Amino acid sequence: MMSPQLVPCGSTFVPFPRLQPSISDSRKRVQVEFYMNENTFKERLKLFFIKNQRSSLRIRLFNFSLKLLSCLLYIIRVLLENPSQGNEWSHIFWVNRSLPLWGLQVSVALISLFETILLGYLSYKGNIWEQILRIPFILEIINAVPFIISLWFVFQIFWPSLRNLFVPVFLNCWLAKHALENMINDLHRAIQRTQSAMFNQVLILISTLLCLIFTCICGIQHLERIGKKLNLFDSLYFCIVTFSTVGFGDVTPETWSSKLFVVAMICVALVVLPIQFEQLAYLWMERQKSGGNYSRHRAQTEKHVVLCVSSLKIDLLMDFLNEFYAHPRLQDYYVVILCPTEMDVQVRRVLQIPMWSQRVIYLQGSALKDQDLLRAKMDDAEACFILSSRCEVDRTSSDHQTILRAWAVKDFAPNCPLYVQILKPENKFHIKFADHVVCEEEFKYAMLALNCICPATSTLITLLVHTSRGQEGQQSPEQWQKMYGRCSGNEVYHIVLEESTFFAEYEGKSFTYASFHAHKKFGVCLIGVRREDNKNILLNPGPRCIMNATDICFYINITKEENSAFKNQDQQKKSNVSRSFYHGPSRLPVHSIIASMGTVAIDLQDTSCRSTSGPTLSLPTEGSKEIRRPSIAPVLEVADTSSIQTCDLLSDQSEDETTPDEETSSNLEYAKGYPPYSPYIGSSPTFCHLLHEKVPFCCLRLDKSCQHNYYEDAKAYGFKNKLIIVAAETAGNGLYNFIVPLRAYYRPKKELNPIVLLLDNPPDMHFLDAICWFPMVYYMVGSIDNLDDLLRCGVTFAANMVVVDKESTMSAEEDYMADAKTIVNVQTLFRLFSSLSIITELTHPANMRFMQFRAKDCYSLALSKLEKKEREKGSNLAFMFRLPFAAGRVFSISMLDTLLYQSFVKDYMISITRLLLGLDTTPGSGFLCSMKITEDDLWIRTYARLYQKLCSSTGDVPIGIYRTESQKLTTSESREIASQSQISISVEEWEDTKDCKEQGHHRSNHRNSTSSDQSDHPLLRRKSMQWARRLSRKGPKHSGKTAEKITQQRLNLYRRSERQELAELVNNRMKHLGLSTAGYDEMNDHQSTLSYILINPSPDTRLELNDVVYLIRPDPLAYLPNSEPSRKNSICNTTGQDSREETQL
Repeated sequence: MMSPQLVPCGSTFVPFPRLQPSISDSRKRVQVEFYMNENTFKERLKLFFIKNQRSSLRIRLFNFSLKLLSCLLYIIRVLLENPSQGNEWSHIFWVNRSLPLWGLQVSVALISLFETILLGYLSYKGNIWEQILRIPFILEIINAVPFIISLWFVFQIFWPSLRNLFVPVFLNCWLAKHALENMINDLHRAIQRTQSAMFNQVLILISTLLCLIFTCICGIQHLERIGKKLNLFDSLYFCIVTFSTVGFGDVTPETWSSKLFVVAMICVALVVLPIQFEQLAYLWMERQKSGGNYSRHRAQTEKHVVLCVSSLKIDLLMDFLNEFYAHPRLQDYYVVILCPTEMDVQVRRVLQIPMWSQRVIYLQGSALKDQDLLRAKMDDAEACFILSSRCEVDRTSSDHQTILRAWAVKDFAPNCPLYVQILKPENKFHIKFADHVVCEEEFKYAMLALNCICPATSTLITLLVHTSRGQEGQQSPEQWQKMYGRCSGNEVYHIVLEESTFFAEYEGKSFTYASFHAHKKFGVCLIGVRREDNKNILLNPGPRCIMNATDICFYINITKEENSAFKNQDQQKKSNVSRSFYHGPSRLPVHSIIASMGTVAIDLQDTSCRSTSGPTLSLPTEGSKEIRRPSIAPVLEVADTSSIQTCDLLSDQSEDETTPDEETSSNLEYAKGYPPYSPYIGSSPTFCHLLHEKVPFCCLRLDKSCQHNYYEDAKAYGFKNKLIIVAAETAGNGLYNFIVPLRAYYRPKKELNPIVLLLDNPPDMHFLDAICWFPMVYYMVGSIDNLDDLLRCGVTFAANMVVVDKESTMSAEEDYMADAKTIVNVQTLFRLFSSLSIITELTHPANMRFMQFRAKDCYSLALSKLEKKEREKGSNLAFMFRLPFAAGRVFSISMLDTLLYQSFVKDYMISITRLLLGLDTTPGSGFLCSMKITEDDLWIRTYARLYQKLCSSTGDVPIGIYRTESQKLTTSESREIASQSQISISVEEWEDTKDCKEQGHHRSNHRNSTSSDQSDHPLLRRKSMQWARRLSRKGPKHSGKTAEKITQQRLNLYRRSERQELAELVNNRMKHLGLSTAGYDEMNDHQSTLSYILINPSPDTRLELNDVVYLIRPDPLAYLPNSEPSRKNSICNTTGQDSREETQL
């Protein structure tokens, strides 16, 4: 027979019912009760008085009240007592106490003694002496037992005057202090919240000090009953004067007993108070490290955001504060920093500045602890920014910490908006619940890819996401710096169309019409819209998009419309100074834009016909003057299909020039569709150029031959377009985002550049499986440290070389040394291959000043001084005038941190940036591309006419210009050179011979030296000036032009000597490797040019030759008619056999 099964139910086990229980089974059933020890009388009392937090708190509060009441009764007794005459010692032991007062004191003593004995009994643990010898118990006996004894004698009428016996009841103040400490502890347990240790220690110190003073007051007053008969006020005065070490001496004790009591109290104070102050000072120092708390009252009455970081660096802090507080409406916000590490010395120094100390609060704690989140009042925060530590060696581990912080904040404060920065794209799907997410590697690689086809895209995006007033460089004598600095103040803003002065008049008109006329009239660039019924932002939806009143317009301007004041142009005729601020053919008229205190006054342009002051437009041909100049069609209010010259990129009409055989082969080689394999979860699908069949992994290796091909270097492949080389440490999933924008469907086939990945470590199979579908994508294991690897991967045939920052070098003992290896390697590339366009990623933006470094270049030194001046003025873009950054040759991902910060005010900035970079492809949204101004385009003359030409013909919207100019000598040294060139010098034949010998001597010495200073412009100019001064002392024989010619020849000889050595080195290595030297351009040099960006220039900005115009081109798929049959794309998904997939557009 089976034993009965017991099922738990409450505190007993109830037997499981059976259908036919037997008598024997019923006898075996036993009911068991648990925790019977808690049902005893002692345990129940202990539960009420000690264990239960709430009832124990009530007992402590009652005990505290009794002690205060006893002290109050003592004061009343002293005040009611008449001072007795004489100096007898009996006045010390006997006092005058009225019967009602005595009765109250006896009652309080009885209750206190009973409570003390009861608590001692309940807390008894086997050692009775431990309970008896406790100081609180001894004080209780001293204050309560005499009253009980007097009670017994009074009732027995043996000694009625015993009720006047003196009892030091004032010592109950120490018992009240002890009860207060216990009450606070019980209070914390009852409400389950921990008050700060600083508060507890301050409370203990204050109560200790009050008890000392009260004890001294009462003791001195009582002992002086046989002396000066001091009252309580005089005793208080004496104690304050004594303890403050002032010691006036007008009130002093007379009896030896009172003097002894004062000595004892001073000794006690000297022992007790320093201990309390030491603990308080220690807690204060700890609090300074931990940061204290953000009070609940401030959180409910003031607005604050929380910044969660694993380690806080000064650069990250200043970037966040400068960008966050750059917005006017955020000036009243507080920033609470929650960081697990101790505050850095530099951070502490910055936070002590009054500008930041009043609104930045540092809390040392972890976002994974609810109590630290409670200290930061996360549930009341307006937003929480969670940033990853990019300088960690293990970036995946850093992402894991970020994910846990995001989960913890979301669990603690579900309604708090989250702004999260993640490093690896494969970790992004873990935080999809966040309101805004910026994946560093996604943005970085997409931006570097666009830099190869749209120059300086990284600089364009960086300037757009930084907050600036456009006042940088306005005091510079360089014209390009004024133009560049002024245009850098353009940002992206939004406004509802019906509420806008810029765009309200264009309701019911096409998007391109509104964009062109808004730029012509107000100088603003309309780049996108968002429909009321659609959450997606559309960049340049094209001329078929009709503007509605409820559309949200996104535009580029110096400031938002709400901060602008509008004035008609005819009202500004008196202010000629503002209109003639810029001069010259390449001036930047800004339409009297007055930037002051965040408000811009914009002139309304006169749209009527007026004669131009510049030269007349002419045909770019050699025809006669009777030929009429070309005209530009007007932008139509409503799109006309026949007037829009769309490029059907799906049918590749751009390749009509190819022969039928080439066209047939190319169409068979490539297809268009979505990549069948993505290396990580969460990547946005992009329509791309793909292969019909995936390439075998062995064919992806550039420098190794296989059974399918016998090529071992880039030259053997015979590519028609120049290469794009990417030097990276590992083939991470983020590198996939470098390939996708370069293979997007809107890139013409004939313009696709081969991509070579130069990797330090071999890629894994998952990555190769993702890239094997893309055409002309190869990899090679090597490093940029090795010249042979560079030559094998085709650096001599490359158009762009992208150097990605290595993860292993991001962490260094000295933070800014993390870029040392990358900078030196890029400098070597710059010396060896001067014609190569090198795009470099750095960890720290401050290190960009070392790119293409020339120690003696006065122009670079002048730019360094300008950067320091702009930084002193408080500019957030002080580094913008560095030539490598302005030209888009250097980039740091930390510059994009401001994108996450700006999203707090502009929640659309991340979406717009992703659309511009091609990370997201929304149907109907345009894409970023560029066009180059050639000699045939110069007849357009101005940016406004180009805007009209593009809008009326192709529907493109220009947003800026990338301009390259010759580097002019405008520094003080160049002026000195110009003045010295006027001096007549004499050159003898024997001196020329001597100079040639010295030239050869210098050349031989240079081969034994690693210094490159001899090739720098300023050093050579300085030597030439000294040589010119030496020759000028002999008498003038030649003109200044002769001197300049000789100086230039010497300079060319110096430069040629170093160049020839480098070229000889490269040619020898290429011959050794069996490579052809035909493509190596050894003498090409672009070091004398500078490039910069003009974002949204004014309409009458003149176009120059070789200007690159940034365009937002409409989506070609949006022009496909509905009746057009679906296009079939062969997407291979090999599982042993080829399969076809159809993509309907």
